[in-house]
Amino acid sequence: MKPGPRNLITDVTGLRVGNAADAGLKSGTTVLTADHPFTAAVHIMGGAPGTRETDLLAPDKTVQAVDALVLSGGSAYGLDACSGVVAGLRAMGRGFRLGPAIVPIVPGAIIFDLLNGGNKDWQENPYPALGRAALDAASETFALGSTGAGTGALTGMQKGGLGSASLVLDSGHTVGALVVANPIGSVTTPGERHFWAAPFEIDGEFGGLGPDPAAGLGRSLRSRKLAAMADLAGQQISSEGSNTTIAIVATDAILTKAEAQRMATAAHDGMARAIVPSHGPHDGDLVFTAATGARPLADPASEMLGLCHAASLCLARAIARAVFAARPAEGDILPCWTS
Repeated sequence: MKPGPRNLITDVTGLRVGNAADAGLKSGTTVLTADHPFTAAVHIMGGAPGTRETDLLAPDKTVQAVDALVLSGGSAYGLDACSGVVAGLRAMGRGFRLGPAIVPIVPGAIIFDLLNGGNKDWQENPYPALGRAALDAASETFALGSTGAGTGALTGMQKGGLGSASLVLDSGHTVGALVVANPIGSVTTPGERHFWAAPFEIDGEFGGLGPDPAAGLGRSLRSRKLAAMADLAGQQISSEGSNTTIAIVATDAILTKAEAQRMATAAHDGMARAIVPSHGPHDGDLVFTAATGARPLADPASEMLGLCHAASLCLARAIARAVFAARPAEGDILPCWTS
């Protein structure tokens, strides 16, 4: 396996990603869409998720394809980014048709970024407009780090961000990941230079420092993020609901909804490899799968194993790339990895 030409989720042919952000708000939205509706599934392992339209992705539900997936900042307010995407897709004539009615199917998930130093004193919810702008910006190339839904993301010890990575398998299938890294846990080992995901790095894509040579790691739960948010709020705050890493893994394979759900489930291994701790009661950790259906599986039993493994590898690398690519901005409450 090797990365695709862009090392982005859009190495899966037919996929496009768009970002929109408000620098003053320190928040934004990221949209993944495709040339045609695609099979989607989801698996949620965090204890505090924020989602829209995820129930319909279960294998026993009627809907078989979606038009876009949305990752957004803004906590509960950010779920309205999906409304902006729905409006944009409807204007394009995209969506489920029933007579004269057109209903775009757009599941989404959010992170909490309301205590990150940005100006949240708005009167009108900005997220529908951010969703529409992200859809309009959708392209095969897009920026990483402090952009889109990753604009205001924070990890346990430094700024988070938007990350992506890809792999082309020996079978010819392509797998990619797109992630907004905003966990209560840390993406780096103590000392904040080495990434937990370092064993899976390819070609120095997030600094090339290699694994931390120290032993006995992972025992500290210190979070600079919680302390910084408490200072900003002027009071002691709970970690409940103030985090979350949300992701999409994608492939060009033809998958059933059940197979896509298995791929999403396996991809969570990549999250656990890249974030310590992960999947806790105060993170809403979630992974969507998007399968465009361009390439059949010649041997589903063995090739599904490869797709699931590649999804976990891509997600671990994408999380580290999100933090590696984050850049400083006015009003930040945490440093960047590059600081």
